[in-house]
Amino acid sequence: MNVQPGPDSIGIVAISHGCTGIAARACGLVGLDPTRVAEILKDRPCWLRDCRSLDIVNVLSTANGGTLELIYMQMYAPTTLAPARDFWMLRYTSVMEDGSLVICERSLNNTQNGPSMPPSPHFVRADILPSGYLIRPCEGGGSILHIVDHFDLEPWSVPEVLRSLYESSTLLAQRTTMAALRYLRQISQEISQPNVSGWGRRPAALRALSQRLSKGFNEAVNGFSDEGWSMLESDGIDDVTLLVNTSPTKMMMTSSLPFSNGFTSMPSAVLCAKASMLLQNVPPSILLRFLREHRQEWADNSIDAYSAAAIKAGPCSLPIPRPGSFGGQVILPLAHTIENEEFMEVIKLESLGHYQEDMMMPADVFLLQMCSGVDENAVESCAELIFAPIDASFSDDAPIIPSGFRIIPLDTKSEGVSPNRTLDLASALDIGSRTAGDSCGSRGNTKSVMTIAFQLAFEMHMQENVASMARQYVRSVIASVQRVALALSPSSHQLSSGLRPPPASPEAHTLARWISHSYRCYLGVELLKPNGTDLLKSLWHHPEALMCCSLKAVPPVFTFANQAGLDMLETTLVALQDITLDKIFDSNGKKTLCSDFPQIMQQGFMCIDGGICMSSMGRAVTYEKAVAWKVLNDNEDPHCICVMFLNWSFI
Repeated sequence: MNVQPGPDSIGIVAISHGCTGIAARACGLVGLDPTRVAEILKDRPCWLRDCRSLDIVNVLSTANGGTLELIYMQMYAPTTLAPARDFWMLRYTSVMEDGSLVICERSLNNTQNGPSMPPSPHFVRADILPSGYLIRPCEGGGSILHIVDHFDLEPWSVPEVLRSLYESSTLLAQRTTMAALRYLRQISQEISQPNVSGWGRRPAALRALSQRLSKGFNEAVNGFSDEGWSMLESDGIDDVTLLVNTSPTKMMMTSSLPFSNGFTSMPSAVLCAKASMLLQNVPPSILLRFLREHRQEWADNSIDAYSAAAIKAGPCSLPIPRPGSFGGQVILPLAHTIENEEFMEVIKLESLGHYQEDMMMPADVFLLQMCSGVDENAVESCAELIFAPIDASFSDDAPIIPSGFRIIPLDTKSEGVSPNRTLDLASALDIGSRTAGDSCGSRGNTKSVMTIAFQLAFEMHMQENVASMARQYVRSVIASVQRVALALSPSSHQLSSGLRPPPASPEAHTLARWISHSYRCYLGVELLKPNGTDLLKSLWHHPEALMCCSLKAVPPVFTFANQAGLDMLETTLVALQDITLDKIFDSNGKKTLCSDFPQIMQQGFMCIDGGICMSSMGRAVTYEKAVAWKVLNDNEDPHCICVMFLNWSFI
């Protein structure tokens, strides 16, 4: 076989459907010898950011010269809304007669007559189904690599709105299979073409910095107790979770360099404020690119200044968060991967001089920042923006306490169109490989989950004040992100196209007229104040949450909601049709619904006392009262039930 592998020989990835769990396979050429490829692939934490740890518990030799390893592996959870995964598995490595290396992996459980391993706290035990790597040598050097990834991530254990993250072979291919190929390609080019690798003269050091950023962010999102994290008491509103870490290991991440006045003090704790939120109809790449390029839309320089002062271990007072307080930024490129899917940069924050009166801090504030997933033309997976204040010296042992954003798309139902569909990985990685029509089509009716985590170093006697400040700041960031996401959403510019009702239902304008007319008939007052003649626009922007549910399905299924209704349910118009009316109520609400429904059908409307219901993300929503009425069509026949929730808010 006379094949010359090179940086452009990236191969293809095939995505499986209809199998148990999720699966992907890949084939590509790598400019490394098989032994080196196997060494890298077996060290999963070095190339897979989702892998927290991989411990080899025992090693046995086999009769044919191979090795059998008993391994325990932990994987991070990508959001704050579901627990992390762990695996007990066997890994078999052997050299074949033709010089090929084979690595086989499979979970160890009692279904294969193996022992039942005890569960680990804070983890859900998942399975690696038969998976592995076949690494064949090429004439002239290099290797042909075949990858098979097959997992069962136990999707039953996560909220329904997140289940697609754990049931998507596409996401597995993007986050795991392609990650392995990209990392191998990066290492290969650093060796063969060190001057054009994108990581400068010290690629290993820069790669280590990016891994520290990613690992620190993942640890903050997951908050494992064995890392020293403990949860602080809520202030009564559970939208932001606070954790504190006082372990000595965590404190070693901060420096104790003396200030010019000779004062030296080491922060004694790190606080993390984190939250997850649902985003609608805005591509992760576009939103993240905006957050990177327009930091002034969400950041507060007083918090950045405090973070920079805190890691320098000096006396500093707490700032008062000032929404919109931002001087400016200069982005200094630092390094990038070959495919430009990930890059690092240094952010220099400007116009911070007025903060020096409040706290001892360096004249300039620098952030080390890592960004990935901002190319909207590439296959979208996970978009991340992770940053940490650093010392201007930029030393290898600089303290890194990262914060940032992670956005993961949730809409993966379209991947089931073809049971044997394959993705051309090379074209998927090329800029401009998708047509404009494909790009625009992917932006409508999408849903994604954003995870936010911010960390601050502090001294223990300041915990209560720092916690209050962090809560306030993260809530302001969430509000800013929601405002930006709404502005970037195509539906905000093309309202009518975003209000397409499900098949067999009337057009949106007709439905708005029916809802308004029926409300006036039954309750004697106007529901909508038309903006000219556009009832639909008035319905969409109505301040109360309005939702329609079908009369034909049992239990009733939601068919339409205005913007406030979608916000309350934390869903989209497409996903709305998967939610039934009974799912949003607690047991008392379901009893009330059952008793009141016949009355609504008989007299045409019903006023319902205030109570509590649930969003699709599992968050509790309180409402002052609700009104339900029967919506009649032009023939005066019942078409649906409309429910309006007044003065609702998340608890």
